[in-house]
Amino acid sequence: MYPVIFVDAIHVRVRDGQVTNRPIYVVLGVTVNGERDILGLWAGDGGEGATFWLSVLTEINNRGVTDVCIAVCDGPTGLPETITTVWDRAVVQTCVIHLIRNTFRHASRTYWDQMSTDLRPVHTTPTEAAAKERFVEFSGTWGQQYPAIVRLRQNAWSQFVPFLDYDVEIRRVNCSTNAVESINSRYRRAVRARGHFPTQQAALKCLYLVTRSLDPTGRGRARRAMRWKPALNAFAITLDGRTTPTVN
Repeated sequence: MYPVIFVDAIHVRVRDGQVTNRPIYVVLGVTVNGERDILGLWAGDGGEGATFWLSVLTEINNRGVTDVCIAVCDGPTGLPETITTVWDRAVVQTCVIHLIRNTFRHASRTYWDQMSTDLRPVHTTPTEAAAKERFVEFSGTWGQQYPAIVRLRQNAWSQFVPFLDYDVEIRRVNCSTNAVESINSRYRRAVRARGHFPTQQAALKCLYLVTRSLDPTGRGRARRAMRWKPALNAFAITLDGRTTPTVN
């Protein structure tokens, strides 16, 4: 079982008639011991839906992942519903860092600092009711100038709310896809060095070889999540024993 998994995408340029951007999805899980496992790479075409995600998650489930507590993603179409279909007790949570970045994308850089200050109470309140009050205040300040930001936040609210139910130590772990960003930085370095790829399979092979280079000896070198022990204690209480292994 994995207390938390992260689903993120890296975009590569593929020459297929013409050069286009294609997403390659990375699924990374953090074990009870705090070790980060890369569960796989899957290529998409940008139009992925429930059928695509069902095949991906069913494959992971068939390989032995029988339980996931929290799934952190950026909300691709069809993914949240599919996660709860495969793992019925999983909680789907949007990536808070990506949500903030998407917010700033709609606003002038001049207002980023002030907007970040106004958003901080929404992200740090202990309850959903308190967060809702702070968001109403935020909407009153920025809604007329940037209505698209208010709508963006409202549409993501149902997947943001689970974040507020957790202890501060859990929030530090699952507030973003930072656990997978270090892997993505290596992927991006390899992608930039090649410019674009002749086929999608060539791009997948490149990223696979980068993944293999993380453990060149093949001995399963562990890559651990930061500040995991305090989070594990909080997980053990919040998840009521689900993080306790029942089989060896």
